Amino acid sequence: MTQTHELPVLFLHDQVALPGMTLPIELDDEARAAVDAARAAGGEQLLLAPRIDDTYPTVGAVASIEQVGRMPGGAPAAVLRATDRARIGRGVAGPGAALWVEAEVIEPGAPTERTRELATDYKRLVVATLKRRNAWQVIDHVESTTDPHALADLAGWASYLSPQQRVQLLEETDIDKRLEVLITWTGDHLAEQEVSDKIATDVREGMDKSQREFLLRQQLEAIRKELGENEPEGADDYRSRVEAADLPDEVREAALREVGKLERSSEQSPEGGWIRTWLDTVLELPWNHKTSDRTDITAAREVLDADHHGLDDVKDRIVEYLAVRGRRAERGLEVVGGRGSGAVLALVGPPGVGKTSLGESVARALDRSFVRVALGGVRDEAEIRGHRRTYVGALPGRIVRAIKEAGSMNPVVLLDEIDKVGSDFRGDPAAALLEVLDPAQNHTFRDHYLELDLDLSDVVFIATANTLETIPSALLDRMELVALDGYTEDDKVAIASTHLLPRQLERAALTSDEVTIDDAALREMAGDYTREAGVRQMERMIGKILRKVATNLATDKAEAPVLVSVDDLKDYLGRPRFTPESAERTAVPGVATGLAVTGMGGDVLFIEAAKPSTAKLQTASAEGDSGPRLTLTGQLGDVMKESAQIALSYLRSHGSEHDVDVSALSGPIHLHVPAGATPKDGPSAGVTMVTAFASLATGRPVRSDVGMTGEVTLNGRVLPIGGVKQKLLAAQRAGLTTVFIPQRNEPDLDDVPDEVKNALDIHPVSDVAQILELAFEQAAHSAPGAQDAPGAHGAA
Repeated sequence: MTQTHELPVLFLHDQVALPGMTLPIELDDEARAAVDAARAAGGEQLLLAPRIDDTYPTVGAVASIEQVGRMPGGAPAAVLRATDRARIGRGVAGPGAALWVEAEVIEPGAPTERTRELATDYKRLVVATLKRRNAWQVIDHVESTTDPHALADLAGWASYLSPQQRVQLLEETDIDKRLEVLITWTGDHLAEQEVSDKIATDVREGMDKSQREFLLRQQLEAIRKELGENEPEGADDYRSRVEAADLPDEVREAALREVGKLERSSEQSPEGGWIRTWLDTVLELPWNHKTSDRTDITAAREVLDADHHGLDDVKDRIVEYLAVRGRRAERGLEVVGGRGSGAVLALVGPPGVGKTSLGESVARALDRSFVRVALGGVRDEAEIRGHRRTYVGALPGRIVRAIKEAGSMNPVVLLDEIDKVGSDFRGDPAAALLEVLDPAQNHTFRDHYLELDLDLSDVVFIATANTLETIPSALLDRMELVALDGYTEDDKVAIASTHLLPRQLERAALTSDEVTIDDAALREMAGDYTREAGVRQMERMIGKILRKVATNLATDKAEAPVLVSVDDLKDYLGRPRFTPESAERTAVPGVATGLAVTGMGGDVLFIEAAKPSTAKLQTASAEGDSGPRLTLTGQLGDVMKESAQIALSYLRSHGSEHDVDVSALSGPIHLHVPAGATPKDGPSAGVTMVTAFASLATGRPVRSDVGMTGEVTLNGRVLPIGGVKQKLLAAQRAGLTTVFIPQRNEPDLDDVPDEVKNALDIHPVSDVAQILELAFEQAAHSAPGAQDAPGAHGAA
């Protein structure tokens, strides 16, 4: 049976009273009116209604007045104890100035089994929460509370519940729902507490570790001071090192700014490590240190001549550089940090001619430091310009590292294999080299890691490459090109006896008194065993001979001294790898010998032309399939394919002028350029193709001692080509005696060694007709009208 009471109302603005709670209330005018009204009615009970967020509640707590007195500070107060929930009804009239309402007391229902289970779960969570706070007395009180209603209303004291949540608990009359809500809220709070405690523990442990490390570092520093082994680690030391270093003014200012940042950063900050690494790099660079160049030009030339045979172009360029620099110094015109006081050379030539070793010789001739920077396969622009300091593990570029390694600002830097530089999504290193190799810009080269101007104007850059095709034109324009086209046979013999043989004797632990290789054997090795532009393979052959000699001496199969002659080469090296083949290849009509340039130097190129037999042509015509007019094989590039079309069109148009049967070229023709596995391109085989087609049509073989090169036009004009020196060297190595070159390439003969020019009969021509007059054998090898047979032989 419900009970209804008429009670004065006391609104609580900052707290919520739940049954079982005892609250001290300061008696302001509103509270005193409610308390006085309750006392005047004789029941000494009032209704506590929460007023949170200015909303009027529907449920309040019936409270009795336990005591009226004063606070410790003297303010009047009353102690109220809430006993029951009551639903707030309509307003009524009552004594005093307070607001009176009807209050219907809500009786708590009897607990069910479900209620007791919820109460047990809630109690477990509350105890767990209190244990984290070490509130053992409160835990005892909670454990002794068995009434589910009283246990749920204890949540009024929970500090982790908001006033809105307490109002929700007060207005919820169903004990099961009230416990379910409390279980959810308490579980969430417990989980948050566990996470917070773990974070606090981690932070505390981290602080303890930092404090321990700080104390250990302080102790370590004190121990080092006592032992006299104090190491420069702090920011104060960096400041003193920067101030004592010989740095340019702008570099010193930048370094001091970084020292200031280091002083403001903590020991544990990762930025401190980055700043230290940057400062170490700056302090290790030789900003104002330069070596003195050798002033004796004659002595410098002697150094170059002692290290390398030939290569007069690059030697002359280095001597000229020294002469000009010496005169400028004598007349007080030497520029410190100016523009164009260095040199940028590009040594281009086949492998084995001494490009890389020449860089070391130049450094010795100039009496400078030498650093080699390998660029082969580099695809990242940061390898040249460095990484930005924002990246983890950032480093300066290879140019800065080379300067640091050299220990001076004017070393000789060898940029090896510059033609092998690649590009991908990380940038183009060749583009980054544009500023490095530009004498007008490199006095203010800026590395991304340093972010400081670095003067490279006094550096002598020597770049090496095998071919020019893969070097960007803008980069090639910034370098002074010096071509190393290869050695003659005499050069190879001189190099082998002067340089290669002594070096290999030392490696094989032999002396010149124990082993001797005569010049005739060396010449045989150069001509029949290696046949290369350089001498790298020849040095390997010499090493192979010396190793076998050392083995024979160790096994008593030979006695010192050992003389290696031409007759002994077969025992040491086997049969010759290269034999003259021009006579065999050109013995049939339709084959001509051309000259080409590859990455390995000059080489001879045989061009073969053939046509199907008459029977095959008649069969194909009867079947309605005449096939293609010109078949091209041998991995030819587009330019070379066009040259073949031009050569055939020229003979079909002008063949009668040269006694060539044009009808013999009307059917299908097959042109092949061995070796088929090697890609080929370029226009310089045009005259060779014309000669091969003319030989096929006339049935006259081309002379076996003739080689030719040049681009041909539809009117028979012979246009200039490149690589004349390398091609003539290849012709001499192949045993040719007569060579046709374009007339406009005649000035290039000035660079050809006299030995080669004396060994070859060189004919500069302006029209392909001049070649057709001299290139064929004097007598035809086949009767007129029998051109089909030579074509069949050519195909074979």
